[in-house]
Amino acid sequence: MPAPVAEYQTAFKPTAEQKRNAEVIIETGQKMGLPPRAWVIAVATAAQESTLNNLGHLGDMNDHDSLGLFQQRPSAGWGTPEQITDPVYSAKAFYNGLKNVPGYDTMALTDAAQTVQVSAFPNHYAKWEKMAADLVMAKYGQGPYAA
Repeated sequence: MPAPVAEYQTAFKPTAEQKRNAEVIIETGQKMGLPPRAWVIAVATAAQESTLNNLGHLGDMNDHDSLGLFQQRPSAGWGTPEQITDPVYSAKAFYNGLKNVPGYDTMALTDAAQTVQVSAFPNHYAKWEKMAADLVMAKYGQGPYAA
């Protein structure tokens, strides 16, 4: 973690599905040739946006037309509802945005995530950094979420 981690961190005990969604995000980043820092940013972003659940339309509980792991919006040009609820597609869309953020790999996680997501709550991403890093480590059989 190249930038200081926010003091307040939060986590939850991920279900098998939530772990799998994190793995898909990580694997997509790996296939795109992105560094582990990008994977941590992406997993933290999805943890904030959906608690790593691939959310469909939630009616009045939904933020506008936000869908999927990253709560991307078809009306904002992220893709069709079917695309956005495909974890690989949504992760690629997030990573494509992240790649356009100069210095994303050295800046504070919340700043990198916010530049891509343009959230009404820009500082909320920071609280997921440690959990996201632990989920990345779990992919390699290490840390508290390792199988």
